[in-house]
Amino acid sequence: MRAEPQAAPYGPDPQIARLAPWLADAVEPARFPQHDLRFRNRRWDRAVGLGDLSDEAWTGHFGRFEPLPGNLPHPLALRYHGHQFRVYNPELGDGRGFTFAQLRDGPKEQGGRLLDLGTKGSGLTPYSRTADGRLTLKGAVREVLATEMLEALGVYTSKTFSVIETGEALERGDEPSPTRSAVLVRLSHSHIRIGTFQRLAALEDDSHLAELVDYCLAQFPGPPPPADAPGRDEPAVILLHQAAERLADLAASYMVAGFVHGVLNTDNINVTGESFDYGPWRWLPRWDPAFTAAYFDHGGLYAFGRQPEAIHWNLAQLAIALRRLVEAPALVAAIERFAPLYHAAMGLRFTWRLGVASRGSEADTRLIEAAERAMREGELGPDAFFFAHRGGRAANGALAEALAGYEPLASEHPYWSGVAPQTMLIDEVEAIWSAIAEGDDWQPFDAKVSAVRAMGAALGEPPLPAGHAR
Repeated sequence: MRAEPQAAPYGPDPQIARLAPWLADAVEPARFPQHDLRFRNRRWDRAVGLGDLSDEAWTGHFGRFEPLPGNLPHPLALRYHGHQFRVYNPELGDGRGFTFAQLRDGPKEQGGRLLDLGTKGSGLTPYSRTADGRLTLKGAVREVLATEMLEALGVYTSKTFSVIETGEALERGDEPSPTRSAVLVRLSHSHIRIGTFQRLAALEDDSHLAELVDYCLAQFPGPPPPADAPGRDEPAVILLHQAAERLADLAASYMVAGFVHGVLNTDNINVTGESFDYGPWRWLPRWDPAFTAAYFDHGGLYAFGRQPEAIHWNLAQLAIALRRLVEAPALVAAIERFAPLYHAAMGLRFTWRLGVASRGSEADTRLIEAAERAMREGELGPDAFFFAHRGGRAANGALAEALAGYEPLASEHPYWSGVAPQTMLIDEVEAIWSAIAEGDDWQPFDAKVSAVRAMGAALGEPPLPAGHAR
């Protein structure tokens, strides 16, 4: 069984305020005509000391954005650049969101993490460009479903914290319009993106670049580089080694989950290695490395099988930005760790989801190769494969040979004796949305969230995310 998030007292800690003069712009939230609470994350509200808020107070903070006690007096729209489909864009920044508050999920001296409450659909900012700063209710529903499924599958992901329907009619070119509006709040370990560093490097603002490195090392601590790593005492080198560990683990997490993010641009990758900022995501209906999520990804740059490559490329862009602070060889050494770290994370996470104990890199690699072959030949998706063969059951042929000697993990949860696995395929998502759009029926949505959480409980404790202090 998986442990529930532990309750913690409310611990405001707006560390980002001291960086705000050069990192962000104070903004005003939109004023919405209505505030209907549609989703409140009862698993995570108590983990940051907000579980006792009444729904009325909740709506005041996360629909009207009344400041939380002792926290940021004004929301902050963050400034950043980024590569979008590998084309550099200096005209980015938070265009329909902001950082609303920072708080900890426990006392700092006991390892409590600094967390952001960030928004999506909260109104116009200096970086909205030609957009309206709003979010569709469908987009909010999709983000809840994505984050809940990823969390259940052991991916280090932002948590959808709140969804409030806001009563506006939005025009969108990629869905029937007018459509309903919402404002979403996510709980995230960090909104400091690779693109945040790229902006400072492009501006040749080395003093603030170094200050941002120090901020990340202090607020998102991780392990030191290997003992033989060149330049291992340099702050920028330390950060890049930590990012390499975190992002290699993130890439492996996506592959084991059968998840396709869709837009792995450098402004969508943060330095804590946490998955966030969901757009045209998909889960694989069957094992297909060429499967893409975004209809506009015509070349398959972010196809399922290319996600490790894409994340590795993004890590290299962080190194290029940090090159202004340190010499290249030390940064190259950190980037070169990505591939072995990725393969190690794949073995650890694959065996965890399959319900067997890892037997080390060589055996785990053979097992993964046999499993991928079985999925291709059987036209299976990862959800069906991992469910059918939990603990090594029902395997035959080459898969059975690869599983020989693997010790099964506990699988007594009733989920494993069910008739089918939980999935999050696009047809299911569309059906859930149709019930809401056509009849304001939230029962299928609520039932899906509950079922996905039950699956997470059945899977048990996932591997800890790599690259963080313990």
